[in-house]
Amino acid sequence: MRAPEFWAHQGLVPTLLAPIATLYEAAGAARQFLVTPWRAPVPVVCVGNLVAGGAGKTPVVLSLLTLLGERGHRPHIVMRGYGGSLTGPLRVDPDRHGSREVGDEALLLARAAPCIVSRDRIAGARAAVADGARLVLLDDGFQNPSLVKDLSFVVVDGAYGFGNGRVMPAGPLRETVRRGLARAQAVVIIGDDRHGCEAAVAGSVPVLHAALIPRNAGQFAGRRLFAFAGIGRPAKFYATLEALGAEIVERRDFPDHHRYRPDEVSDLIAAARARGALAVTTAKDLVRLPDDLRPEVGVLEVEIAWRDKDALVELLTRSVLSPRTHD
Repeated sequence: MRAPEFWAHQGLVPTLLAPIATLYEAAGAARQFLVTPWRAPVPVVCVGNLVAGGAGKTPVVLSLLTLLGERGHRPHIVMRGYGGSLTGPLRVDPDRHGSREVGDEALLLARAAPCIVSRDRIAGARAAVADGARLVLLDDGFQNPSLVKDLSFVVVDGAYGFGNGRVMPAGPLRETVRRGLARAQAVVIIGDDRHGCEAAVAGSVPVLHAALIPRNAGQFAGRRLFAFAGIGRPAKFYATLEALGAEIVERRDFPDHHRYRPDEVSDLIAAARARGALAVTTAKDLVRLPDDLRPEVGVLEVEIAWRDKDALVELLTRSVLSPRTHD
């Protein structure tokens, strides 16, 4: 599904849905209170967010993998495998599994580190430990109370912020900002903070700033592009291409985690050629395209650049890389 437009602003519809949102928030709070979480025998780092839809969690996870690897750590990733059919726990093999089985994000991450998909987060963490994990990196799952998190990052898209500030279905929030920040150890704002998110969380937790930067900008600068994407907020993808100096002749939006049919992709490629343009998409979308058509589609590759990497490293060292003590 696509995020409703009214999630970005106040109005009649959010007001009418407010009573349901109150019930949703109460149910989430009760779940957090009633569940006794399991503590893994290794540190658990969670990268989550407060809103439904894309905020930039996957690039943050990939960046943390690099930082931890530079310091001699090889985390195992545990994730739900959203969009995949397999319930797990299962270690993802990119050469054997497809996005229909394990989801697009799991395929991307499994190329960088051992990745376990599991609908049951405890079972996934146990499988990672049995596989030799000395640190578990949890992609999403911030609202899941079943595991104790030693360090939780809340990722925020600076261009979107917290939307209209309301809880689903009246807004995009999975829980209130206040309740979520009470369990977080840091907020990561990606891109320009256009909605005053840093001021909104000031004093609650440390705020880290980062930017998504293209790794292959030269492939698209000055080119005519036919851009398509099935991610949480495609507008961010299009804006990045335009910032590179590309001319986008047409945009096609698809639902988040959309499963592309072969004929659908062939039509997109043909439409791009008819406009004298290159069909281009995101790395998450590319793994959902038929294998034989991927070479005909360009992919924008991005990575995280931290404004103050030293502050991030200090937080990691203090929270999970130093010797652990349990209560």
